[in-house]
Amino acid sequence: MMANRVLCILPWLAGILLLSNPAVRAEESRGDQSALRVLTYNLLHDGPWSGFFESGTHLAERLDMTIQELQRLQPDVIALQEASDSRKHGNVPQRIADALEYQMVFAPATEHIFGISPLDRLITAAIGFKEGPAILSRYPIVASEVYDLPRCQRRLDPRILLRVEINTPTGPVQVFSAHTSKGDECQLQRVGELFREHRGTGRAILMGDLNTGEQSPVLTGWQKESGFIDAFRVANPGVSGGTVWQNIYVEWPTADRRVDFIFLFHGNSDESLVVRSSRLAFDQPGRLPNGDALWPSDHRGVLADIELAPVDKPRMSRLSDTSTR
Repeated sequence: MMANRVLCILPWLAGILLLSNPAVRAEESRGDQSALRVLTYNLLHDGPWSGFFESGTHLAERLDMTIQELQRLQPDVIALQEASDSRKHGNVPQRIADALEYQMVFAPATEHIFGISPLDRLITAAIGFKEGPAILSRYPIVASEVYDLPRCQRRLDPRILLRVEINTPTGPVQVFSAHTSKGDECQLQRVGELFREHRGTGRAILMGDLNTGEQSPVLTGWQKESGFIDAFRVANPGVSGGTVWQNIYVEWPTADRRVDFIFLFHGNSDESLVVRSSRLAFDQPGRLPNGDALWPSDHRGVLADIELAPVDKPRMSRLSDTSTR
């Protein structure tokens, strides 16, 4: 009799345990296929000589923290900046993608120093380090393209814009990851031009560390332009939303400047992309084995939940097919 009662309550107990699992709850909340959760995050790489030396930034520990938080947040699409591949730490964006079981495209900007591919690859191979933007996705990445950005201020500081096309359940979405030079309005203008060029291909999302505040002339212009949406600002009017200059070794928050953004661009319909919510991520420190505080990066991440209107007739992208790495 007691055995029968135990068998009767086992399914009930299993259900309670499943519902108490954050990963399961997150998966259930994703039942709405029109919802897309996106996140941008600057990882803080270990420096150009990290192929040889440990710079003291605890990249391995911070990477573990990052993976654990991404598993908790369950974003559908992730735009990374300062994603690195080094002799000492391996391919960081690939390690994150493998842990999440996501597809990934990584575009090292350091392979564009002189614009001569054999020379640039030789340099990165010699130092055992390369870095640049990456995009990770739980949905298929069907195409990708890399654009060189103009160097109006620093001739030997290569910056690129990475674009991928993601096949979501509601149709294709163009996703961009950018990391522009500090205060380089020329680069921002070019990023805006490239972003606008794809308004006709459907929904477009630009994410990244733009290294300038929202008061910059270019970003102010974007926010006034029809079709551009600053996801965090729309969801959080009047909130400062500082994302950068976190001292990674202290207990308290020090990020006080907003330079990391998620911009949406409508296609032909004003309802093609709708911001449900947006907030900062990676806003708490972790701990080293000795108990000392360690933040995952000197940047906060920015998270946004977006509603996608279905695309009846998906538009063909001009991109060529690509295989994920």
